[in-house]
Amino acid sequence: MADRQQPAKNPSMPASREPVSLLSVDRAISELRRGRIICVHGGGGDVLLMRASESVTDDALLEISRLAGSEVLLALTARRAAILGLKSPLGDIVTLNTTPPITAQTVQDLADPLAACDLTEIDIDLRPSRAHDCNSAAVKLTKLARLLPAAVTAILRDPKADDIAAWCLRHDLLRVDAGDIFQYDAVAARTLKPVSDARVPLADAEQTRIVAFRPWDGGLEHLAIIIGEPVAGEPILTRLHSECFTGDLLGSLRCDCGDQLRGAISEISKQGAGVLLYLAQEGRGIGLVNKLRAYALQDQGFDTLDANEQLGYDADERIYLPAARMLEHLGFNQVRLMTNNPDKVSGLAHCGVVVTERVAHRIPSNHHNESYLQTKKTKGGHLI
Repeated sequence: MADRQQPAKNPSMPASREPVSLLSVDRAISELRRGRIICVHGGGGDVLLMRASESVTDDALLEISRLAGSEVLLALTARRAAILGLKSPLGDIVTLNTTPPITAQTVQDLADPLAACDLTEIDIDLRPSRAHDCNSAAVKLTKLARLLPAAVTAILRDPKADDIAAWCLRHDLLRVDAGDIFQYDAVAARTLKPVSDARVPLADAEQTRIVAFRPWDGGLEHLAIIIGEPVAGEPILTRLHSECFTGDLLGSLRCDCGDQLRGAISEISKQGAGVLLYLAQEGRGIGLVNKLRAYALQDQGFDTLDANEQLGYDADERIYLPAARMLEHLGFNQVRLMTNNPDKVSGLAHCGVVVTERVAHRIPSNHHNESYLQTKKTKGGHLI
């Protein structure tokens, strides 16, 4: 198995934090996607201003620096720094400044692998970020927003900002707690509740109902497709399927997702009963737009896992807490997991679900996705 394979992970968060709300983070995501500046405050009184790298202009850099009263830095993942050939210090997130001073074009070149990156005339000062500090929270927020995982940041040093809440109100800036950002994934998963349930006959499984799950105060919805009448207390045939707009809906030949989805529904129906959990984790958790960027990188010669890493993401950003929570609500605690991916087995087991058996789920390849499937086998450890 390739050395890229890593143990399944749960969302990382400060140990001392307690769940507060998803709402402030959802608002921050919305603001960030609209090119707005966000104020992030963390432990020990640390406060910084941030903006997503994708929306940065030279005027925006000047505005952030003016408001904060400090220099502007670029925060990005250590993985992206390594891709750029920068010797990154320990930690998952790094910050950097440049000589000459950082510009919007520099930000674009460093953050976007599809940009024409030329670092020959730039001196870069690279610095580590602490786990769960404000710079790490800023990059995490860009990930939650399904943007490139990079942000321009500036430490808030305005002497008039002694009252952060009042200062943000005066400047019409949204303020979000770093701890709330880090705990967002876990809170969203733990608070999933069924909100709708309907019978939906399918072409290959007429005895089917779909249960929609939603976090208690909003957020991404996941679906449980229940086929037949699976019996609680028994190991039920289960498939975890991450949504794939291009494969599931459009029938893309670049991946095997659409065939896997329809094949799993058909197989569960043939065996009598089971459940397919349709998870809102497009592109292994990086979102549709970033997946299209990854496709463009694949056309340049990168494989499916390398492309995600070129963008600054992990090869696989998915978590399995939502699936475990949905199974708990449905009364299923033992599964026969239909997958070729050992990470799904360990990830679900790590969340407290008993996986009694791994059931192979093989789909024929085509000439468009042969290298994709080979990469999943040789680098991703899939048992194909």
